[in-house]
Amino acid sequence: MRELLNTLYIQAQDAYAHLKNDTVIVEHDGEIKLRVPLHHISSVYAFGIVHVSQPLMKKCAEDGKSVVLLEETGRFKARVTGKANGNILLRRDQWLAHFSAPVTTEIAKRMIAAKLQNTRQVLLRYARDHDSPETRECAEIHAIILGQLEAIQDIDVLRGHEGIAAQHYFENFRHLIRIAGRDFSFNGRTRRPPRDRVNTLLSFLYSIGTTDCVGALEGVGLDPQCGFLHVLRPGRPALALDLIEEFRSVIFDRLALRMINRRELVASDFEGRPGGAWSLTADGRRKVFSAYQQRKKEEVPHPLLKSKVPVGLLFHLQARLLARHLRGDVPHYTPYLV
Repeated sequence: MRELLNTLYIQAQDAYAHLKNDTVIVEHDGEIKLRVPLHHISSVYAFGIVHVSQPLMKKCAEDGKSVVLLEETGRFKARVTGKANGNILLRRDQWLAHFSAPVTTEIAKRMIAAKLQNTRQVLLRYARDHDSPETRECAEIHAIILGQLEAIQDIDVLRGHEGIAAQHYFENFRHLIRIAGRDFSFNGRTRRPPRDRVNTLLSFLYSIGTTDCVGALEGVGLDPQCGFLHVLRPGRPALALDLIEEFRSVIFDRLALRMINRRELVASDFEGRPGGAWSLTADGRRKVFSAYQQRKKEEVPHPLLKSKVPVGLLFHLQARLLARHLRGDVPHYTPYLV
């Protein structure tokens, strides 16, 4: 149970949240784990099997607060709101921002800067731990591109710089894989379909991470398909793809590398498909899901909050920060930085 950014997040399974004298009380295993005045919170997030009393739901609805229901994995299920639903106003502001070139460019620039800075930290860590001059050089390229972002005012130029950085990163990615042999060889990023085991693992992790980002955005009332960095396409969650950029290297790539380098995944956890494609086996998917769920429980520092939070809440916190910016509550969107 955490209260962050005026939002109550309840992740303990079989917890019970109810209302007493305008105070929200959360119980778990017969003990009171949290008391917080209702006027201190703007919404309640319940992950998995969390019981929320009807009086608490009704009072939240009356006060214009939302109760968001998600699966334990973070997949969005439902949002309980009252008659005065502000989501249409937030989505209006989101679409107005999307059609404003300066606003779109500024938000995209901050997301790209965070991605490059976080990726650079991952590269520097591997360069230090394994004395890799190639990886250190790639980190310096990211620093150069990062320094060029501030002067760019065109969204397509921004995308081009992000693409150049990504190309250098994945050209270097093979140096981050520390096990010998051809089973986990990597010769560049391939998608639809992935052409080797490493690309298969990356695509799978990015997919479930994007699903988590969709749930986080829907939870705060944003439209996951209206993005700023990624181009709009029918059925494409562009804003979720924007949001995940800040986390690709520090959460998903590091998890993939850990599972490969520690041999938590082996060659037999993957299977070849006709046409040269690869996929995870059922057992392989279970291993990845289990490792990812454990990773989401680990706590990491959040520089803006100046406290540690579970990895699984980072997507929700950043979605809320983005919503605050779009509403005009804060002048800039603050991306996540390690």
